[in-house]
Amino acid sequence: MSTATRRLALWAACAAQLMVVLDISVVNVALPSIRADLSLGGVAATWVALAYGLGFAGVLLVGARLADVLGTARVLGWGIALFTLASAVGGLATEGWTLIGARVVQGLSAAVVSPATFTLLTTAYPEGPARVRAIAVWTAVSLAGGGLGTVTGGVLTDLVSWRAVLLVNLPIGAAVALAAVALRWWTPDDRRGGRISLAGAVLATGGFTCATYALSVAGTPGSAVPFAAAGSASVLLFALLVAEQRRTPHRLVPAALLRDRPIVRGNLATALTAVCFQVGLWYFLTFRMQEQLGYTPLQAGLAFLPLTLGMLAVNTWATPRLMRRVPARALVCTGAAVAGLGLVWQALADSGPFALTILAPSVVVGVGGGLLNTPLATIVTTGVPAEQAGAASGLMNTGKQFGGAVGLAAATAVAAGAGTDRAAFLLMAAALGAVAVLAPRIRRRRAEPAPVSGAPGR
Repeated sequence: MSTATRRLALWAACAAQLMVVLDISVVNVALPSIRADLSLGGVAATWVALAYGLGFAGVLLVGARLADVLGTARVLGWGIALFTLASAVGGLATEGWTLIGARVVQGLSAAVVSPATFTLLTTAYPEGPARVRAIAVWTAVSLAGGGLGTVTGGVLTDLVSWRAVLLVNLPIGAAVALAAVALRWWTPDDRRGGRISLAGAVLATGGFTCATYALSVAGTPGSAVPFAAAGSASVLLFALLVAEQRRTPHRLVPAALLRDRPIVRGNLATALTAVCFQVGLWYFLTFRMQEQLGYTPLQAGLAFLPLTLGMLAVNTWATPRLMRRVPARALVCTGAAVAGLGLVWQALADSGPFALTILAPSVVVGVGGGLLNTPLATIVTTGVPAEQAGAASGLMNTGKQFGGAVGLAAATAVAAGAGTDRAAFLLMAAALGAVAVLAPRIRRRRAEPAPVSGAPGR
């Protein structure tokens, strides 16, 4: 594959991933305006945000297998086209049910697009420094998306309209779709054939959707019955899924991946990392800044810039260079410890000047997050056969989504029980502490390049 084609693949993967991640958070700031404009009740307004997450998390594992079966560029093109169409329908909606339906379709297509973007990188770039740099850029986009979504949502809602929050996807989506078409022509056909078990797809989608819903309502007033019903349904569906996957020759996750200890431990560490970086950090910082510190939505969005820029700088510039000299698991351990200390600082600094309450702890958390996420993504994909690249990407993305969902539910519960958001930040710090303990047990795989012997920084 030529250098130009690889660069196009990197651009398409990052632009598509940015759209997917932005739409997790970009609507949150716009919700009051959406509720007023469409005359939505409180429950309907909540579903505008919830519908995307349910569609996204529910289909991730199934969507990831499509790239292996149908081809990465083809799946990316069709997925991003559907995502863009749903964005247009949502941006032009005049009824609440239309907007909620569009958000569901956005989530479903995002579940296909997100793993396809990562699979595109692992197939376009051979293992080595070039792939590490590409993954670092993709990871930086994924990490920065939460903060950028908050800023973008505030700016577009204040200066244009809440509709612009969704309609801004149209030109970007069109460009990514065209890039995907070009990649289909310029890259080898990577379709692996095979099938996806229909029963497995239905059971996995139902189980993950019920689990996501149960976690999203946990701890809210009057949620005991829906939480118990959805939780019980998810347990039953997952039990049936395990039994079905043992019998079928068309598994959603190849057995070889589940037997690979570095991949299993790496994905567990990914899920624990997501307790902080997927949703929880952005969620609790947003409320602290607006409710405790009196920031406006736009000021709160801009206050995320130190955290966002810190992670971007470390992740894209320092981490790839360090990975040439330092084992990936050592960087994961160090990054988790640094970010955990930053979260402890954030928990304690709930009043005072901006420099001490937001700026300094955010920089520390950003440095730690920038150090650990790319090595983790590399660990769970190094040495994976090409025909299993989509499944490995789906496993990683599923770990992120459900780590984030479980983390948010748990952090919300402990914060409510303690009567302060300090408990939430300390819980996230504890999750990263567990990552720091787990990381040394993730042994280097044979296909993973060893650090340069005697290089500086060892």
